[in-house]
Amino acid sequence: MQRDKIYNCPVDATLSVIGGKYKAIILHHLIERTLRFGELQRLVPQASHKVLTQQLRELERDGIIHRKVYHVVPLKTEYSLTDFGKTLIPILTTICDWGRKHMSEFIRNTKDDIES
Repeated sequence: MQRDKIYNCPVDATLSVIGGKYKAIILHHLIERTLRFGELQRLVPQASHKVLTQQLRELERDGIIHRKVYHVVPLKTEYSLTDFGKTLIPILTTICDWGRKHMSEFIRNTKDDIES
């Protein structure tokens, strides 16, 4: 991690790395395989090109993902988790499991809010 910030809380430190709008989603998709930029765009369609690029750059800066550029026409760029990034897999898996278990509750609560 190349940040100069001093953290007083481990949760703050963790969220500063994975707390971006789409970072956890990006990392979740990179757990299983290396992906090209276009594949990530299809997997995270709600992210604009600019925001996806920004999130990927921040993850690369923090040493979480590796960016490999192939100098071919058209340019080919692949993203994968670094060894350091792989240390986040248990956290991401737990987040995914929790979301899967409670997703229906969120949908129900959102529906109740709309009907209120």
